[in-house]
Amino acid sequence: MNLDMYAEELIYNYEHPKNKGELGRPNAKAHEENISCGDKVTIYLSVEGGIVKDVRFNGSGCVISMGTSSILTEALRGKSLSYIETYGRDRLLKLINIDPGPVRMHCATLALRALRKAALEYEHKPIDSETRDL
Repeated sequence: MNLDMYAEELIYNYEHPKNKGELGRPNAKAHEENISCGDKVTIYLSVEGGIVKDVRFNGSGCVISMGTSSILTEALRGKSLSYIETYGRDRLLKLINIDPGPVRMHCATLALRALRKAALEYEHKPIDSETRDL
């Protein structure tokens, strides 16, 4: 893993985030906070026929949490809710191409936790332990 590439990718997405801002009329949303460092993210979904037609995020935080929010929302637009509900930590780490280590893992998974919660709540499903433990 090239740390320079990691820094460049996340810094670019932090400085030039895709999908940042509120969604006009979301039909699903979820908010997550990392109480240990203060990072916050709210995910907004527009879902039609079980497919995420649009996804946006708003929040504040470190390069890892906000850069990952940008990368993840871009990757999951057009995907099914069931796909998002099973999207896990390993797949996320491959997507962002880094291992943030145990101290920063909560920063990397913040947006994924919010996305999965929004998808589960939209479908009136309980929040599962895997989502809670991200």
